[in-house]
Amino acid sequence: MWNFIIRNIGQRLILLIIVSFVAHSFIHLAPGEPSEVDPMNPRMKPEDVAKIRAAFHLDDPVYMQYAYWIRDLGTGELKSFKDSQPVLPKIWNRFLNSLPLFLLATVLVWTWAFPTGIYGAVCRGGVYDRSTVFLSYALISVPGFFLSFLAILWVVGWFGVPVIGMKTFGMDHAETAYKAMDRVWHLVIPSVMAAIAGIAVLSRYVRSQMLEVLSQDYVRTARAKGLQEDTVVYRHALGNALLPFVTMFGLLLPELIGGSVIFEQIFAWPGLGRLGYEAILSRDFPVIMTLNLIAAILTLAGTLLSDILYAVVDPRIRLH
Repeated sequence: MWNFIIRNIGQRLILLIIVSFVAHSFIHLAPGEPSEVDPMNPRMKPEDVAKIRAAFHLDDPVYMQYAYWIRDLGTGELKSFKDSQPVLPKIWNRFLNSLPLFLLATVLVWTWAFPTGIYGAVCRGGVYDRSTVFLSYALISVPGFFLSFLAILWVVGWFGVPVIGMKTFGMDHAETAYKAMDRVWHLVIPSVMAAIAGIAVLSRYVRSQMLEVLSQDYVRTARAKGLQEDTVVYRHALGNALLPFVTMFGLLLPELIGGSVIFEQIFAWPGLGRLGYEAILSRDFPVIMTLNLIAAILTLAGTLLSDILYAVVDPRIRLH
């Protein structure tokens, strides 16, 4: 096991270097330069632009810019083109904002999708199964931003409370209990909106996988022995149906960055997805490249986690 982990970590480090260089090169192939966009000072003089290009090494070859980026990232001196703020603290603050949104949405998806899909497979063809299938396809078909706008109109219209941002304006001097309740209220609506499509998709996968497992010979044998239905479903069938979802669980980590861009933008939630969107609009190369690097690290870590979990879920799998 440990030999497998160490060997795969080494392979992923090499792959990470290749991916980061390729991503860095592609970003610099995009049209436009950061020095061409300055909304704070549209009358910037050519000599000011030259100073900016020299300060950020924009006139150097791409491979030299990559080397400078790695050096500055490692020393913590990498700064944003947009506001000259250190990139890593900037990303860390946005990460802390995105983390509760990501965790709550993930918990909602995985706690609702599995019971829905399992019960739909057990009651195949029944009213519950047909209703959940129809509702799932309807939620998959309707765009998430449209449902989010409807949710905002409904919540504001019926309850008269704000749902935009992380907190209500003027709550800075309120009591701690009220501030905590306000933060939870602002967190729930975007988390639910971000989780709806995931619940619909994952429940269909769970249902399909359970239907396939429930038709296996060993399940019919377990029922023929007189075992209770709950034992057959949750002990024998579910354990073997979990293996495909181990891969999906490992790939959840990259969703921390790009999984909720739309919802963070709609609800004005200052998270990582919104930071990346703003960096792309302003051609903030250091932020974009660092977010790409973090996404690559999370993806490689997620796949390694999936490989390890395979052996935990299915004892027949051995890692060498």
